[in-house]
Amino acid sequence: MSGHSKWHNIQGRKNAQDAKRGKIFQKLSRELYMAAKSGGADPNDNAALRLIVDKARAANMPKDNIKRALDKAEGGSEEHYDEVTYEGYAPGGVAVLVEALTDNKNRTASAVRVAFTRNGGSLGSSGSVSYMFDRKGYLVLDRTKNSQDEDTVLMDIMDLGADDLQTSDDAYEIYTEAKDFTAVRDGLIEKGYEVADAELKMIPQNTTPVPEDKKEQFEHMIDQLEDDEDVSEVYTAAADDDDEE
Repeated sequence: MSGHSKWHNIQGRKNAQDAKRGKIFQKLSRELYMAAKSGGADPNDNAALRLIVDKARAANMPKDNIKRALDKAEGGSEEHYDEVTYEGYAPGGVAVLVEALTDNKNRTASAVRVAFTRNGGSLGSSGSVSYMFDRKGYLVLDRTKNSQDEDTVLMDIMDLGADDLQTSDDAYEIYTEAKDFTAVRDGLIEKGYEVADAELKMIPQNTTPVPEDKKEQFEHMIDQLEDDEDVSEVYTAAADDDDEE
């Protein structure tokens, strides 16, 4: 594999969301609060919380914001958010999974339905597309910050229990089983690697190209979903432009 990596495309989307940073921090605060509420506010004793803290740091969320969310959970706040997943198809028949954390399921369901239907998509029933995705660990090593060659990286990640390595001009992208994710991430750090991104993601088993005449509509739908304050993650089975070449 050569050229730009999927990480390159992900970074592009993240950079485009800089103007929405306040809303991103609000979403992360909810995730931090719920993880701390259910498993304790110490990331060293709460693996789920530790992942979200890492995610918040990667998004450049201020330490004070992180601490405030954890203090709120420890302080006995009675706020509650439900985890809800919506499934459907975007324009062009591309499978989409939407994960939300909401205190009002009716409000969130209505907003998600509008985003789908007004942009040429359609919501499906539970289980209609989720079987097309696998939850995987996803880690990125920025090649400009890691001097190890591909053979060394491959040997190291296989030794740690990773499943797959994809190499591009700008990054090494590593995939693991969800249960092995933490061990692989911690093992890489112990071996001296600088990890640019590390998260659990829903990875499509197969991808679908977005028809050229549907791309603008598709992008608008995804942007509308990601902009919703209740939506935590949006996963699609859309093929990257590099995959179509």
